[in-house]
Order: sequence, then structure tokens, then C-alpha cells
Amino acid sequence: MILYAEVEFMLYEGHSLKQKRSVIKRLMAKLHNELNVAVTELDYHDLWQRTKIGIVTISNDLTHAEQVMQEVFRIMDTFTELERTITNVERL
Repeated sequence: MILYAEVEFMLYEGHSLKQKRSVIKRLMAKLHNELNVAVTELDYHDLWQRTKIGIVTISNDLTHAEQVMQEVFRIMDTFTELERTITNVERL
């Protein structure tokens, strides 16, 4: 089972692309290292207050894949610099 999520964030505290990149880089590294998911920035590369991230997890069990994705969302929500605005999850 493959679960794919697209998540949009707002960064209200950031004042530059450099600051945005540092927050996004920390988030992506934490997700990859702790949950072994694939993560990439998908859109809004030139905007410093907005971003869209794609996350993919693969498992032979749907329940396990959904648990991993819920943990991804929990970790995302611990980043106080980011506000999760739109979350779309698909099964592939």
C-alpha cells in the first residue's frame, strides 16, 4: 500500500527565503530520519510565507501506512513556526 500526502503550510514568523528553507529542511530531515518516509518540497519555492510538501510511505499493510502518516502529521504539528492549512491524502 502506498500513501501519498500533500500538505500546505503558512510561515507567519519567517521573513526570508533563507529562514523558510531552514525550517523546511529541519522538518524534512526529522520526518525522513524518524519515520523513513520520502519528503520533498513541491511548490511555492519563491514565496517565503508559504510552502507545499509531499510525503510518501509504502507498507504492505494499510493500517501501518495510515499510522505512519498520522505520526507524520503529529510531528508536523509540533513545529510552531508552521501552520498546516491544507492536507490531502491519497492511496495509490
